[in-house]
Parts: sequence; C-alpha cells; structure tokens
Amino acid sequence: MKKIVLTGGGTAGHVTPNLALLPSLLQRGYEIHYIGSYNGIEKKLIEGTGVPYDGISSGKLRRYFDLKNFSDPFRVIKGYREALRLLKKYRPDVVFSKGGFVAVPVVLAAKHYKIPTIIHESDMTPGLANRICIPSAAKICCNFPETLEYLPKEKAVLTGSPIRTELLQGDRLTGLQYTGLSAEKPIILVIGGSLGAVAVNTAIRSLLPKLLQNYQVIHICGKGHLDESLIGQSGYVQYEYVMAPLRHLFAAADMIVSRAGANSICEILALRKPNVLIPLSASASRGDQLLNAHSFERQGYSCVLEEENVTDETLLAAIRSTYENRQKYIQAMNQSTQNDAIGTIMDLIISFAENPKETQ
Repeated sequence: MKKIVLTGGGTAGHVTPNLALLPSLLQRGYEIHYIGSYNGIEKKLIEGTGVPYDGISSGKLRRYFDLKNFSDPFRVIKGYREALRLLKKYRPDVVFSKGGFVAVPVVLAAKHYKIPTIIHESDMTPGLANRICIPSAAKICCNFPETLEYLPKEKAVLTGSPIRTELLQGDRLTGLQYTGLSAEKPIILVIGGSLGAVAVNTAIRSLLPKLLQNYQVIHICGKGHLDESLIGQSGYVQYEYVMAPLRHLFAAADMIVSRAGANSICEILALRKPNVLIPLSASASRGDQLLNAHSFERQGYSCVLEEENVTDETLLAAIRSTYENRQKYIQAMNQSTQNDAIGTIMDLIISFAENPKETQ
C-alpha cells in the first residue's frame, strides 16, 4: 500500500483542496496521514473525515514587526523536529502540501528524507510559505496561467484547484428547505470566508433594505459575526459557517458575492455561478486577492468591486448588473479548460509515489 502525507492549514482555503483529493486517494488505496497545527481549523476539518491527524508546532513568518517574530522561529524549529519524527514513523512515498506556514516544517522534513513533495499554490503569486518550500518541491501546481512566470519552468504545472465533488452535487430544493427561502425571488449567496469578512458583512447588511426588495440573501458571515438584530428578517438568513449543507446553498443560489480567495473563486468557477468579487484590499494583505479577482475579471468570469469603492450604490449596481448579465458570465465560465484539477494532481501523485523511476 502506498502512503501519502497531506499538509496545509491556517485557513479553510489551505485545507479544502486536500479534502477534495481524499476520495481519489482512498479509491486508489493510499494510506493517508495529515499533518497540521495543534488547534488550527484544519484539525477540525480533517478529523471529521476519519483521516489520522497529527499536530505540530507552527509559527508564522512575518514581513512586519511583531513581538511574536522573536518566538515564532523557535516554534518553527520545534515543528520541523516533530515533522521529522512523524515522517520517519509513517515513511510516506509522497507528500502533498496545500500551503500555509504549518506546511513549511513538513516540506523541509520531507526534503531531509528525500521524499518527493508536490505543493499547490492557489494565488496568482506565491505566498511566503510556498516561496520557502519551492526549492524543496518536486512539482508546483497552480491555479492561474499568470502564475507560471513566477515558478521554475521545470517544476510548474497549471492544474487549477481541486474542487470537492460533493459541491457539484447540491440540490436546489434541499437548499431552499434548509434556508426557509422561496423560489419566487433570486437568491444571492454571500461568502466572507471561513474567518468572516467584516467589510463585506457590513456592506451587505447596510444594503439589505434595498436588496430584499428584489432578492433574497443567504449570508455566511464567519464565526462570531452573526447579527442578532436581523434574525427572523424575511428573505435573509445568516450562518457563521456551513459544512455539509453548503453544496445545497450553492445550488439554491442564483449568484454569489464573495471575497476573492483563490480556492473560493475556483469553486465559484466550477459551479458556474455569476459573481461579484470584493477582494481583500492591498492595505490589509499582500494583494493576492486583488490579483486573483482581476484575473477572473479579465477572463470574463467575474464582476470586481474593490473594497475601497464599496458603497450602497456601487454594490447594488454591481449586483444588479451581474444578475442581469448572468448568462454572459456563465458562458465565459463554461469555456474554462481548468476542470480536471483532481485528475491532473492525482497523475502527479501517482507518478512520484507509484512510478518513481519515471520521474527521475
């Protein structure tokens, strides 16, 4: 039996592509282990699948001053030692990393043992964690054609992002029943990401009186971001986070308003849902969501409204325009060629784990 170690964490976006690979890996008969942080979101998500999970120490490598910069390097060193011990114990044939800082010790430990590692970069430009890992990787998968110019040519593979098969198997009626909404008005699904998005939440709630005249809203607002004053509001439902029923909410939605995290927008693309993207601003991030969003805009998949330009008027105009022109967006998304990320990545995993001589 071939063995694989999956790693990645910090946000749901660093975990869900690994979840998407699980059915294919299990079907192929792999023994799977997951290495993440002690108590990150990945721990809860992976333990729910039954895959054995090991936590290691994790520290964030920052490019700005923070007192934790003095302690986190020691956490990374501890995590590296823990990863060495776990990889020696499990002896995997291959490691697949979805990124995040918890993955760095695992990838470096795999290099120590000469275990081939495949990493996946979701964003347009590689983040710091993956930039550290790239020299140790055998192959680097990416979502955007533009990303190829930032990666070593001999390692780069354009795959798209693995999408959980169940997301494509939602049922609209089940979604309507779950939310208590009707089929009489179009439904907007608002997604702020696993950690929530205060700016998006605020903008949508400010606009609700006007939105609810013509639309209904399903709002996934993030942990701790429920607005109790809006509970029971006709045509509006809110959830902190949704797991299994999410596929049905996607099926019920006529369009989506979302942040522009790479995995989220790739799911939107796979679902062929017209969408308005409100990327995280450059002042609050390294600008990756802006690059992701504008790439989708150039390809005709999305309407982009930058956070600095969000007002009641601009957001309502973007939603109305996107809904009215929804067929144009759907047609563009139907022409996308990045539809078999799981198959492409599985081929890479198999080539390194099962046919190592062919990769030498």
